[in-house]
Amino acid sequence: MPLLMRNPTPPIPDKAAVEGDEYALLERIVQGDTQAFETFYKLYYPRLSRFILRITHQPDHIEELIQETLLLVWEKPERFNHTCKISTWVFGIAYYKALKSMSKAARSNNDLDIDEFSETMADPLAKMADNAETQDWLNRALESLPADQRAVIELTFYHGLSYQEIAKILDCPENTVKTRMFHARKKLQAFAQAKEN
Repeated sequence: MPLLMRNPTPPIPDKAAVEGDEYALLERIVQGDTQAFETFYKLYYPRLSRFILRITHQPDHIEELIQETLLLVWEKPERFNHTCKISTWVFGIAYYKALKSMSKAARSNNDLDIDEFSETMADPLAKMADNAETQDWLNRALESLPADQRAVIELTFYHGLSYQEIAKILDCPENTVKTRMFHARKKLQAFAQAKEN
């Protein structure tokens, strides 16, 4: 098994080229190619780091959750069944690892509810994310949402996934994803109105 790397900072390659390369990398990982795994690891590390932090708000656990997620890719790459994009599969693994970590923390703290559900948001939020002045506000607003709603927003606006892909990652019907987005939008609108008052 290859050593899992810590805090790599690779340049981000062209998205279209990466998607094609991911399949080739995964095929090589199936064959036990450690160099392919290291490349795959560098490709996913920054994306998973951001995603897991947004979902869990547990910076101390990000490294461990990334390691667990990508270790599963290394040990069981044949689990990818080609019914979705590789990124959808990897984010799905990370999402369940994150929920498990949050559930463990909730049992310890008795103050975290990860079972609350939600849904649909318009592109003004995506535009706001690009505005440096609203970034702090946006971060605080997102922190106010339950993990499942933050996951939908993160996967939609920061990773560009469709509701269908998000439904596969979150293992729920597409309508549930839409419902979570709808509730997230309502909460963010209320948060914005409170800020204006």
